[in-house]
Order: sequence, then structure tokens, then C-alpha cells
Amino acid sequence: MTTLEENLKKAEGYLERFRHEGVKNRIAGEQVDALSGETFDTISPVDLKPLCKVAKGGAEDIDRAAKAAKQAGKAWAALSGKERKKILHRIADAIEERAEEIAFLEALDTGQSIRFMAKAALRGAENFRFFADKAPEARDGQALQAPNQFNFTSRIPIGPIGVITPWNTPFMLSTWKIAPALAAGCTVVHKPAEFSPITASLLAEIAEDAGLPKGVWNLVNGFGEGAGKALTEHPDIKAIAFVGESATGSLIMAQGAKTLKRVHFELGGKNPVIVFADADLERAADAAVFMIYSLNGERCTSSSRLLVESSIYEEFTAKVAEKAKNIKVGHPLDPETVVGPLIHPEHEAKVLSYFDVAREEGVTIAAGGEKFDGPGGGCYVKPTLFTNARNDMRIAQEEIFGPVLTAIPFENDEQALEIANDVEYGLTGYIWTSDVTRAFHFTEHLEAGMIWVNSENVRHLPSPFGGVKASGIGRDGGDWSFEFYMETKNIAFASAPRNVPKLGG
Repeated sequence: MTTLEENLKKAEGYLERFRHEGVKNRIAGEQVDALSGETFDTISPVDLKPLCKVAKGGAEDIDRAAKAAKQAGKAWAALSGKERKKILHRIADAIEERAEEIAFLEALDTGQSIRFMAKAALRGAENFRFFADKAPEARDGQALQAPNQFNFTSRIPIGPIGVITPWNTPFMLSTWKIAPALAAGCTVVHKPAEFSPITASLLAEIAEDAGLPKGVWNLVNGFGEGAGKALTEHPDIKAIAFVGESATGSLIMAQGAKTLKRVHFELGGKNPVIVFADADLERAADAAVFMIYSLNGERCTSSSRLLVESSIYEEFTAKVAEKAKNIKVGHPLDPETVVGPLIHPEHEAKVLSYFDVAREEGVTIAAGGEKFDGPGGGCYVKPTLFTNARNDMRIAQEEIFGPVLTAIPFENDEQALEIANDVEYGLTGYIWTSDVTRAFHFTEHLEAGMIWVNSENVRHLPSPFGGVKASGIGRDGGDWSFEFYMETKNIAFASAPRNVPKLGG
């Protein structure tokens, strides 16, 4: 196993070019500064020092990128699915070849532990391979017969897509959105989150080096009120795929309304993990801990509400608290670290504010509940567990998006279901029980787009991914992705002569 010192040396080597050149926009295959010449710093969550300069794109840069995507669109859409498949597989190969570089830069920029970021880079390659293999069938449709008529459907790419990705696992989530768009035959304008822009630049570079035609994938860095707003309003952009906060999703929908943009939103969550007394309690505790404290708790699918049957509540929460206290918090490049620093001081302040809220609401802080004095003095927060909470408390209703778990007892199945559904979100749910009938009942009535029974979140790429209520619109994964990135067309042929209505003669 490598040491922190060895990893720091490697990371500095990978970062050197960005310190020297900065992170630029990429439009029509060219690395370019923002037209305004403005830049901003992306900072290290470890020590709050600047990592490098980033081009601060605005409306004029988005306009250039959108026009480039439009110009490249016809040729890319006309390319056969077989040819797109070859290119996307070459991108996946290149991602795998540079997986270490991607992981180290992502860990530095986001504060996420290297143990998780190494897997995130490979997940990105897996996303490209999966949709590469689906590219040849992207245009496939159905045959539909009617009396004296034969119908068949096909699909065509919708056109240039705006992709706006978040800061928590930016590389993997960028591939999750962009790979199916490219496989469908769409071109892309990508605006990454301003808190973690480095690997988005690297990804676009990798794609073009692997043979993606210039202008098919364009990248504009910037802030939501500038580049983001311009992207969601631009008339050449036909749809917006967004991952982020629910409030931002609502804003994007309003901004895109004038141009009737199609939207696909993966938004927030306040996801319940429901543990019954008949469950395998050790595995359930491990799963609950993993789903809230891995990735710094900065994940939309985290199990941030722990609902536990009252007969085992004290025993189970004590078990979770002990595990939380034993989690190593530290430098993200330390191989032993599980929880690194949170992404940015603004986000750290938000998470820390909920510790004051919890005290005001009268809950017990069974673990954590305070800042951690980590290396570099950055945005470190201890893994936290609140117990003796009620579901009407702010800590149970609002998305904290950090390593913070709120535990709530329940008396029976009916109350568990009522508590689980009593939030504005509906992304995921996790159920732990040995009662098959109960499990089926809960999966039927739980208001969530995705549910795992006796398991943590394990993704299956052909299956649909998405939420209900304030957690999103639409589904990713498998053929569901193509439903968003493509328009369905119906063609009807008369299969026998028919009497056409005569008017005016």
C-alpha cells in the first residue's frame, strides 16, 4: 500500500500542468480562455489554498459552445451507431489508462477519499463501455400494426444537450450523463460545478484524444448565474440534463421554459434506511454506515434518515455510533482515510450549522457533532449521529449533504411507512427485514424512485435511476437514457387501399 507522502508527490505531478496552464474552456476542439479573460480559483478543501486558475465563462462563451455543438451535430448524428460505439470504447480505454491521474486530481479538488475516487474513475469507464455497446441500437423502435395500416417507430437524437454536473463525484457523474448523450448521437455543452472543475477538463481532453470529433463535446466553466443561466436559456440547446440541488432544478426549469427545453433532473434526497427487528442487524448497521459516511456523505443517495424499530432502537443506534466514532477522518490522499474534508468552506458552514439546529431541537448527539482538526486545517467534519429525533425536525426534513445521520424510532410497519414518506424528497429507500411479505408491501408503498432490500446501493447499469417528488424528473440507465436524449418518430403506411374522405367535390 502506498503512503500519504507517496500519494502527495504523485498528486503534485498530476496537478503541475493545471497550476501552470490553468483550467480552460474547450470549444470546437480548442482549449480557450473565457472571452472576458476572467478567471476564478478552485481551492483545495484540505488547506483552502488555490489549486489553479479556472476560466470564468459567461453568456458569450456558452453561445460559442452551443454554436459549435450545433455545427458538429449533423455529422455526429449521421455517424452509424457502430462507429460511435468504436469511439466511445476508445474513450473508455483512455479513461482506464489514466485512472490514477483522474482519481488523484478528483481527490485533491473535491476532498473525497482516494479509496473511493479510484473506483469512481473506473466507474466512468464502465459508463462509457455500457453506452458504447448500446449505441448501435439507439435508433431502434417498435412495429405496431393496425387494421389496413402498418406503423413503425424510430428514434433520432434530439440535438445539442446542455449538461450541468455537481461537485460531489464530478468525473463519474459527468460520464453518466455525457456517455448516453454521445451514444444517442447528440452533441454536448458541459458546464461542470465551479467547486470541482479540474477532471471535467481532463475528461473532455481524453475524449477528443481518443477520436471524438471536434465540437461534439464542448466545455464551459463558470458560475450558475452566468454560464449556467446562459446554457439553460440558449435556443440552440434542446434539453438540459442536470444533477444537483432541488432548488436549482426548479430555477433551471423556469429558465428553460421560454425555449420549451426538455429537462432531466437528478436532485436531492433525504433517504430512509428502515431497519426492522427481524433483520440481519450487523449487515444492516454496516450498510447504513457505508451509505451515509462514504463519499463524505456528499451523495444524493445517502441513507441520511435511519428509521429503527423501537424494540432494537437503543441497541442498533449504539452499534452505529460506535462504528461512526471509529471511522478515520483525514487527508483525502491518505490510503487509510474514509472521510476527507468537505468540498468548500461554504458547504462546511452549512453542514456545521445543523449541529446548532440539532442542539436547539433537543436531540442527542451520539457521535460527532463538531468540526475535526484535520491535516491542513481544511473543511473537516466528524461523522455524526443524531438520536432520539422526530421526523418533523429540520435535521430530519432538510438535506444536509454531509456525514450526518438522523435516527428516528418507529413502533410498527404503518408508522415506519408514514415516517419514511413524510418528506418532500423521494429518491431512494433501503429496507432491512427477513419478512418477504413486508418487503414487498414496503416496496409497493414507499415513495421513492429506487429501493434496495437487504442491500446498500448497488448500481445495475441497465436498470432505471431517478427519483420522484422533489428528487427529480426522468430516469437514467439502460434504454431509459435514450428516451431523454432522443425523439421518437412514428411512421404509418397504408397496407391496403382505403376510402379517403372527400371534401369539396
